[in-house]
Amino acid sequence: MISFPLLRTTIKSNLVIWLIFAAILAMYLSIILSMFDPGMRDSMDALVESLPPQLVEALNFKTADPSLLGFVAGYFYGFLILLFPMIYSVIMADRMIARFVDSGSMAFLLSTPNTRVKIAFTQAVFLIGSLVLLIAFVMLIGIGVSFSLFPGELDVNRFIVLNMGAALLYFALGSLGFFASCLFNESKYSLALGGGVPVAFLLVQMLSGVGEELSGLQNFSLLALFNPSEIVVGGSSVLPSLAALILIGLVLYSAGIIVFSKKDLPI
Repeated sequence: MISFPLLRTTIKSNLVIWLIFAAILAMYLSIILSMFDPGMRDSMDALVESLPPQLVEALNFKTADPSLLGFVAGYFYGFLILLFPMIYSVIMADRMIARFVDSGSMAFLLSTPNTRVKIAFTQAVFLIGSLVLLIAFVMLIGIGVSFSLFPGELDVNRFIVLNMGAALLYFALGSLGFFASCLFNESKYSLALGGGVPVAFLLVQMLSGVGEELSGLQNFSLLALFNPSEIVVGGSSVLPSLAALILIGLVLYSAGIIVFSKKDLPI
């Protein structure tokens, strides 16, 4: 079902982009972890409280508990993990199918013994795998930096669960971009849907935290299914939310492959 020559080519052509985003995330996570100081927790809270409340709520700068895990969940996984991997997933999803069709390269791929289903499935495997590896890399960096700076402070098991939640979020978001890439023959339309909807989710998520009157907006954001604070404290809504992300991802990836296998192509 997987075309390994195509998979190798896709990896080579997108490796630099992956490395750039991995480096950015590793840098930000390392900086945030280095800012943790149990003895200065009150000072950090005072600094956050000095910011406009609307900004703090919009960026989800909230800590579930005073531990290192609570700190990183609030200041990194509350917003930054939503921003940079989202940009990566939008770029990569478009490059999987729509960019090939738009540039005319899909005609070459279809001239090989590979079927449309095999091509689409291979590209989906790359997209899923690269997003999972990106989050796994961030997780390992977090564990390494925490062990170096604050030995024994990090709850590793719950930190792993936190990153599993982030990976499942991007399994779902990536599937939306992949579906758009399979649906449209031009990159501009693929990016408009595959990028526009996640950005709208992010804006809705930010607005929902600005005030009580807008809090209901989070029900319209897929990002609400990933709640770092709930994961840290072991909330009862965690498992249903993660299950929903898995279901959304499976449905949209499958739908994308089916749509691409049946649609007319301008080749």
